[in-house]
Amino acid sequence: MTHHDRLLIIDFGSQVTQLIARRLRELNVYCEIHPYNKVDDAFLQSFAPKAVILSGGPDSVTRAGSPRAPEALWSQGVPVLGICYGQQTMMQQLGGLVEHGHGTAEFGRAFVTPTADQLSILDGWFADGREQVWMSHGDHVSKIAPGFQVYGTSPNAPFAVTADPARHFYAVQFHPEVHHTPKGAQLYENFVKLAGFSGDWTMDAYREQAIAAIRQRVGDKKVICALSGGVDSSVTAILIHEAIGDQLTCVFVDHGLLRLGEAEQVVAMFRDNYNLNLIHADESELFLGKLQGVSDPETKRKIIGGLFIDVFQKYANGIEGAEFLAQGTLYPDVIESVSFSGGPSVTIKSHHNVGGLPEKMGLKLVEPLRELFKDEVRALGRELGLPASFIGRHPFPGPGLAIRCPGEITTEKLDILRQADAVYIDQIRKHGLYDEIWQAFAAILPMKTVGVMGDGRTYDYALALRAVTSVDGMTADTYPFTHDFLGETMTRIINEVKGVNRVFYDITSKPPGTIELE
Repeated sequence: MTHHDRLLIIDFGSQVTQLIARRLRELNVYCEIHPYNKVDDAFLQSFAPKAVILSGGPDSVTRAGSPRAPEALWSQGVPVLGICYGQQTMMQQLGGLVEHGHGTAEFGRAFVTPTADQLSILDGWFADGREQVWMSHGDHVSKIAPGFQVYGTSPNAPFAVTADPARHFYAVQFHPEVHHTPKGAQLYENFVKLAGFSGDWTMDAYREQAIAAIRQRVGDKKVICALSGGVDSSVTAILIHEAIGDQLTCVFVDHGLLRLGEAEQVVAMFRDNYNLNLIHADESELFLGKLQGVSDPETKRKIIGGLFIDVFQKYANGIEGAEFLAQGTLYPDVIESVSFSGGPSVTIKSHHNVGGLPEKMGLKLVEPLRELFKDEVRALGRELGLPASFIGRHPFPGPGLAIRCPGEITTEKLDILRQADAVYIDQIRKHGLYDEIWQAFAAILPMKTVGVMGDGRTYDYALALRAVTSVDGMTADTYPFTHDFLGETMTRIINEVKGVNRVFYDITSKPPGTIELE
């Protein structure tokens, strides 16, 4: 994104570094996260940031060999903001002192009070005399570097806010990126304002530049795209189609584990509304046949993942002249792939979403979303005119209903599950709750229970209903439905879905549970 003013975030391993980037993107500021051990003097010169933020991290600057910012940073002449560990390495590198001592740690909520002087990055703060912040530090600054002054203190951090305004160096001991620091967004807004950012990072601008980049990379060659109907793959497909038209072919692999009417909806939307080249690969018999008699959840996942790759490759091989594979890789995937070793943000997964395909097929990648966060992908989807029903869809797992059917998978159980899930989601929509919930679904349990219907005995399946709220899926809370809603939903499911006589509501948070059952 060389057309934009760029802010560099040097990552020292904080688990909330991505939140810094999100806060900046919300201010229409383009930024990138790079691990500290990849940022040297040459990188700084080529990246040419308009400002730099130093993240928090788990290490201690008092330890020999602990991470540092590149020395060339201090002579770049650009504003620098250090956060938590970032503050401490700034102080240590510029002539201050950091110590580890008893009674100076702070974890959780704290309150910062201002000194007599006001600081531009704190404009809008301290209207009530103090501000709540979120602390997470064991070490503390015991001596500030020459040229710095103190602008805020907390009970265990006498140098909670320090700055050298003449050199545009700013440092805070707390984390302004988390929502437990209510005025944190204001601090970031003040920082990018003093750095001179114009706020030109918009989805309209990104759309135009991404289309130009796709055309330049692909030329007159053909591209294939694995289309699931989810937000990421859908936005990827529509963006590339807008760029190169009929040079794109999408392959929609129907593994027989989709929700009620889902395959028909996906195919109709992309064929009818966008006139895409779309192969509907109905391989449900193959997948369900291989899953017959399998009950172990990990085995299910491996069978489905392996079959998906084989099936996609089979259809892709039939597309003459295809040289590129399109993937809906997002920026968090890229960050996780390049994170430095040894910290909490170590490599979590490869960002090749369709495992192994590029290497197997000899294809080059096209990843037009690799600089975007999930909320930005949704914004781009709206910019491209995707229906709100697709943009706002709840997440749906790749293995589909297989992991919402603990135990052996059968056609009977899948049919019951599809119908019950449809009733449940219809209830949620009718009550206007869909957009309040991160994810909601029904699961069919590996058990039958005795019931009574019409004075007769039944012995049918039990269902579990799940609904959670979340920000990023890493943690989740149960959605607090009323008993009236649950009672009404239970009645509808049992009355409308043959084969069910008992309904449970799962109130387990994540952790200790996971969002999906398997």
